[in-house]
Amino acid sequence: MISLTSGQLVVAPVLLPLVTAAVLVGMGDRWRRWKAGLNMLSMLASLALAWHLLQGVSESGRTASFGVYLPGNWPVPFGIVLALDRLSALMLVLAACVALGSLLFSLARWHRASVQFHPLLQLQLMGLNGAFLTADLFNLFVFFEVLLAASYGLLLHGGGTGRVRSGLHYITVNLLASFLFLIAVALLYGITGTLNMADIAVKLPHVPPEDRGLLHAASALLGVAFLAKAALWPLNFWLPPAYSAASAPAAAVFAILTKVGVYAVLRLWTLCFPATAGASALFGGSALLWGGLATVGFGAIGMLASQQLGKLAGYSIITSAGTVLAAISLDLPQLTGAALFYLASSTLAASAMFLLVELVERARQVEVDAPWADDSEAPLPTFGERGERTVPQDVNLDDARVPLVGRAIPAAVAFLGVAFLLCTLVLSGLPPLSGFVGKIAMLDALLEARRDAPAQWRGEAWALFALLIVSGLLSSVALTRAFIAHFWALQERAAPRLRLVEVLPVLLLLGACTALAVRGESALRYTGYAAAELHTPSLYTGAVLQTRPVPAPARPQP
Repeated sequence: MISLTSGQLVVAPVLLPLVTAAVLVGMGDRWRRWKAGLNMLSMLASLALAWHLLQGVSESGRTASFGVYLPGNWPVPFGIVLALDRLSALMLVLAACVALGSLLFSLARWHRASVQFHPLLQLQLMGLNGAFLTADLFNLFVFFEVLLAASYGLLLHGGGTGRVRSGLHYITVNLLASFLFLIAVALLYGITGTLNMADIAVKLPHVPPEDRGLLHAASALLGVAFLAKAALWPLNFWLPPAYSAASAPAAAVFAILTKVGVYAVLRLWTLCFPATAGASALFGGSALLWGGLATVGFGAIGMLASQQLGKLAGYSIITSAGTVLAAISLDLPQLTGAALFYLASSTLAASAMFLLVELVERARQVEVDAPWADDSEAPLPTFGERGERTVPQDVNLDDARVPLVGRAIPAAVAFLGVAFLLCTLVLSGLPPLSGFVGKIAMLDALLEARRDAPAQWRGEAWALFALLIVSGLLSSVALTRAFIAHFWALQERAAPRLRLVEVLPVLLLLGACTALAVRGESALRYTGYAAAELHTPSLYTGAVLQTRPVPAPARPQP
C-alpha cells in the first residue's frame, strides 16, 4: 500500500533557508547579533520541520508513505518534482542536526571571521535539503552546485594559506565531478528523453539493446561523479587535507557532504538498476562492493597513520562512507536498513569529533602552570638513607613519580576526555553506543542472509563481514592512541577555557548518538522500512508518476 501525505510542506525545507539567506545577505555587516539570532531561529525551525516530516512519513507503519509536491504545477515528468519518503526525511533531520551544531559552535567566535558566514551556512542547508528532496536529475545537479558553492566559501572561512591550498584542491575535484555529472545527464536525456528519476526508472528496461552500452556508459559517468563526492577510493585523496584545514564549524557541517554522494548512489542505483531491471540488473554492484571495501581499508589505515586529529576525523568519514557503499551493494534490504542506521550514527559522531578537534588542540596551546600554586602547598619531600628524594609510601605517583595528592581533573579537561571517548566508541563501533548497534545490525543481517539463502552466499559478503570487524579494531586503536596522547600522557598544561556555546553542540550531537542507542529498536525499524521502500522501486515511481497538478479554480459565470 502507498500512503500519500500532504505535499505542501515538502518544499518548506528548501524555501526556509533560501529566504533566510536572502534576508541575512541584505543585512550586510550590521547587526551581527541580530543576524546570529535570526540564523538560530531559522535553524531551529528547520530542525523542527524536518522532524515533523519524519514523523509524518513514519506514522503509516509498514505502509509506504510519500509526500510529492509539484512547485510549478506542471504534470509529471515535465515539471519540477519534490518527493519525500523515509530516506529523504532521515537525511533532512541529519542535515538540520549538523547545521545546528555548526551554528551553535560558531557563535563563540568563528561567525565573526566573515560577514557572509551566516548566509553561506543557510545556503549550504538549502542545497542539502534540495538534493535530498528532488526527484529529477537536473535539479539534483542544481542543488549539488548550490551546496558546493556554499561549501567553497565555508572551507575558506577564516583565511590562511593552508585553507586556500586545500580549498583549491577541493574546488578542482568537485568541478571535475560536476562536469562529469553534466555530461552523464545529457547522455541519459538523449537515451530516455526524460530527467525525472521515476520516469527514467520506468523507461530503462525498454531501452533498445543497441543503446544499452551508451546507457551503461552514461550511468558509469554519473556514478563516478557521485562517488567522487562520496569519497570512494581512489577518488578521496582530497578529503582529509580539506576537512582538516577547514574551520571547526565548517568541518562539522561537511561531515554530511560525503553522505550526499552516498544518498545519490543509493537512490538512483536501487531505483534504476534493481534485480528486476533485466539486462541492466544490479549494474555496477561489483564496483560498489569492491570500491567500498577498498575505501574502508584505506580509511582505517589512514586513521592509523594520522598524527593530526583533523585528518583522523577525515579518515573516519571515509571509513563510514565505504562501509555504507559496500553494504548497499549486496542488494539486501535488511543490510541496507542497518547501513542507514550506521550512516546516521557515524555522521553525528564525525560532526561532534570535528568540533572536539578544535577544543582539544586549543587545550594543547595553553601555557603551562605549576601543579601547585606555590611551594608551600606542595607535599613536603622526604629523603632516603643515601640522601635521595622519596615520597611517602601512601601517596599515589604518576609516570614521572610526581605525587598526585591534591590534583583534581579540571571540568573542561574531564568534559573533553569523556566526549572524545564517546566519539571513539561510536566511530569504532564499540558498545554500548549507536555505532555498536549499527555494526551489530549489519553483521546480523549478513549472517541471516547466509542462513536464508546459503546457495546464493558470496565470498564478497565474507570479506565485508571481516572488514567490518577489522576496521572497527583499527579505528579503536587509532582513536585510543590519540586519546592517550592528548589526555592520558603527562602534560603540564593549564585547563582550557570552554564556553557553554562550544560545549552545547558537542553534547547535543553525542546525545543524539546516545538516543539512537537507547531507541535502537525503533530507529532500526524505521531504517528497515526505509530500506524496504528503496528495494521496491515501484512504490517510488508509482507515487511520483501518479501525482497530478492541482486543477485551476473554476471561473465564475458572468
